[in-house]
Amino acid sequence: MLFVFYAIVRADFEMTAYEFYWRDEIGKEHLVGILPERRKNSMRITKESILKWVAMVIGNNLESNNIYFVQVEL
Repeated sequence: MLFVFYAIVRADFEMTAYEFYWRDEIGKEHLVGILPERRKNSMRITKESILKWVAMVIGNNLESNNIYFVQVEL
């Protein structure tokens, strides 16, 4: 199941987003979803707050120690 949230990006605007991946029992990686960062206050952005989003989306179906994210600039 793949969840992707799209955002309109202007040429003069940079956006941070997080790509979430799940690594299965044989080591294959699967894209779970992409979360665009909308918070203006960077002090509120923590690893825990980012992972909380993916937990809300996928629930307890996947082992959390096999989920990671990559920060990307769009």
